[in-house]
Amino acid sequence: MTGSTVRPPAYQLLADELRNEITSGRLQPGERLPPEPELCVRTGVSRSTVREALRLLASQHLIVTTRGVTGGSFVAHPDAEQLADALSTGLTMLTNSAEVGFADLIELRRALEVPAAGLAAARRTEQHLFEIRAALFDPDLDDFDVMLRAHHEFHAAVAKATANPLFELMTRPLYQVGIDERVIVDMPDGYWARIDADHRELLACLERSDPEGAATVARRHLDYIIETNDRES
Repeated sequence: MTGSTVRPPAYQLLADELRNEITSGRLQPGERLPPEPELCVRTGVSRSTVREALRLLASQHLIVTTRGVTGGSFVAHPDAEQLADALSTGLTMLTNSAEVGFADLIELRRALEVPAAGLAAARRTEQHLFEIRAALFDPDLDDFDVMLRAHHEFHAAVAKATANPLFELMTRPLYQVGIDERVIVDMPDGYWARIDADHRELLACLERSDPEGAATVARRHLDYIIETNDRES
């Protein structure tokens, strides 16, 4: 007896077809998708099926839909933060398995954050510096959630300062997977003071546009995190 293949629902097939047109570049950001009646005729499906396909694409941040006379569905402009949210789902699944550990995460962070720090020092704007300063925290607060969130936002802001959206896209999911909370919640006294000092030293390198110094601080910062975790393990 041969196994049967379950055919995906019609809305999924249509969504896949439109997604391919978007990701291949045949439909460009800001370009309007064919109107719903045209999609119905072209694909031979009902209007409710078309709308379900469009809702799926909107939930994946691939299109935006507006109402009114000039409304319709348009290809979304890429947004690093939204795309990073989608990537973090798969990364979270990996880190919650036995296949990926804290050391693996730090290894990836080192590969991304050290060169990113150098680029940020060379390319940062005053607005970037403002966002990075806003992510500094007071280590004497003794509020783990506040410090962890600020730690995440600091590194995301440095990635943004590279002026390369790919760094921001690849870096943000690293702070959304939750593995940090499980590992560093019981770090020794002085841990967060050292993290804060590293952040401020890195900021100083960015302020004086010192790429080499910024990369050195970023590397030392990550070395400290992994070495401290090894001692606590």
